[in-house]
Amino acid sequence: MKKKNSTWMILFLVLAAAPLWVRAAGGQKQPAKKPVSEAIAPAADTEYVIGPEDVLEISVWKEPDISRSVPVRPDGKISLPLLNDVQAAGTTPMQLQTNISEGLRKFITDPRVTVIITQINSRRVYVLGEVNRPGPFSMYPDMTVLQALSAAGGFTQFAKLTGIYVLRNEKGRQVTLPFNYKEVVRGQRAQENILLKPGDTIVVP
Repeated sequence: MKKKNSTWMILFLVLAAAPLWVRAAGGQKQPAKKPVSEAIAPAADTEYVIGPEDVLEISVWKEPDISRSVPVRPDGKISLPLLNDVQAAGTTPMQLQTNISEGLRKFITDPRVTVIITQINSRRVYVLGEVNRPGPFSMYPDMTVLQALSAAGGFTQFAKLTGIYVLRNEKGRQVTLPFNYKEVVRGQRAQENILLKPGDTIVVP
């Protein structure tokens, strides 16, 4: 009986000391992790802004006569039944969706509108000269000179790869930005592989 009591006493002491061992082994208490919503804040200015010549899919739930695919006219507006002209250029898809919903409330109870950009035509760059597929190309975010040249199908045998340049309009004047293809692909002059802007023209002599 005495031996059994001793066993229970040893077990009690071990359990009582356990928190001290854990605290000593773990060191200082680790700070609590931030919630995902704080650690990764979405960038508000990254949403696409609609421009002229873009093509939009306007869908109004249970209203097939209003839902349709529409181009953004050069004046920045689209035409819809009931609403006639609606300003689209300069807005984001979410903003346009809200504007159309507010306008339709005069005619429809609780309209549910979805706006999808099916063609991006307002943001283009142009590749001219000794490339296999010269012409305009739709831009995507962070498009570089190398990527635009790749979209143009590469060079012809007559291309002067060290004399490529980008023409850009800045504050009403045209500037020329050099691009030495041979140096850039070797890992040199990386600063010449710039991010393109809408309306840039790449010339391959």
